[in-house]
Amino acid sequence: MFEPTSRYYRLKDARYTAPNGAHVLYKRRRFLPRGEAMPSPLTARVFAGDRLDLIAARTLGDPQQFWRICDANDAMNPFDLVARPGSTLRIPNPQAGAG
Repeated sequence: MFEPTSRYYRLKDARYTAPNGAHVLYKRRRFLPRGEAMPSPLTARVFAGDRLDLIAARTLGDPQQFWRICDANDAMNPFDLVARPGSTLRIPNPQAGAG
């Protein structure tokens, strides 16, 4: 269902049984890791007009891994991380917090 690089890949499935007996399969909730606890040897500066997918492509080699940068910076909203040009972001190890 999810690619191995997805933040949801390792989440366990759960099942809900509706009152009419229908079963709905879903993924359990994903709790955010503590960013300061993640190995983060690199930083990246935010430039004017930057987007988190561009930063992820530059630093992690994959724009779809922007969520790893969110996790490393305790961000629920990716747009908050690029709102202030000149700010510095923590960049996690590519394998840190995988899945």
